[in-house]
Amino acid sequence: MPKLKTKSGAKKRFKLSKNGKVMTAQAGKRHGMIKRTRKFIRNARGTTVMSEPDARIVRKFLPYG
Repeated sequence: MPKLKTKSGAKKRFKLSKNGKVMTAQAGKRHGMIKRTRKFIRNARGTTVMSEPDARIVRKFLPYG
């Protein structure tokens, strides 16, 4: 059985949780923080679970997904 290939861009941006859900960084934190509320910035720390329709697409790029 050959080794499975992965998309390099996907492996840098996403990871799979133990239950098989796709984890990704929070969106909307690259620039423009002055106009964002403190609550938004606080809640957008760390990672989040990707929505299921989007996660189906990403799983195709990750091996053993």
